[in-house]
Amino acid sequence: MPSEPIITTGEVLLVYSDRAYQVSLPNGKKVIAHPAKALESQKDKIVPGAKVTLEMTPFDFEKARIAAIAPPS
Repeated sequence: MPSEPIITTGEVLLVYSDRAYQVSLPNGKKVIAHPAKALESQKDKIVPGAKVTLEMTPFDFEKARIAAIAPPS
């Protein structure tokens, strides 16, 4: 039985490739994140400093999926 993902926010720090990003969580921890397939057309908006919504599994706090990109403020 899969458990519900943990939803949090973060800020993109580094772009490793078009499929891997370093993201800082609100508590200061850094994780490796990849964009959800639904964001394929918006990958150019995932740049350092971008605010993103992340989904994490409760079993691995080292990786995350970028579920949404916050509009620039």
